[in-house]
Amino acid sequence: MSANVAKSVLIVDDSQVVRKALSRLFTWQPDFGICGEAQNGREAIEKAQQLHPDLIIMDLSMPLMNGLDAARTLKRLMPKVPIIMYSDYSDFLREGRPTAGISAMVSKSDKVSTLLTRARTLVEKAA
Repeated sequence: MSANVAKSVLIVDDSQVVRKALSRLFTWQPDFGICGEAQNGREAIEKAQQLHPDLIIMDLSMPLMNGLDAARTLKRLMPKVPIIMYSDYSDFLREGRPTAGISAMVSKSDKVSTLLTRARTLVEKAA
């Protein structure tokens, strides 16, 4: 990345195992840092407004508010912040993409390098 400042990432997933794995993955990258974690869409909106992340990585299927509904709200509140939908439900997601404000979709079955590449591309575009 061109800037020396690490980009802050908000991780949103109802699985603590996934949140911790993604947090470790992004913490190990010199160009990223974790600003927070949330376990559902409602909490993601609250945390995003408090923490002002450079990137949001969000699961689709979560309790209280799913990732699509949260992405729509976040896009209205923070239109410049890219949102990656990181989910097992990639076929379903393609249907909701244009309206949901999702910047990219990455399947949890893809290699983590795919997620990192997509994340870097989006934060560079947003900068």
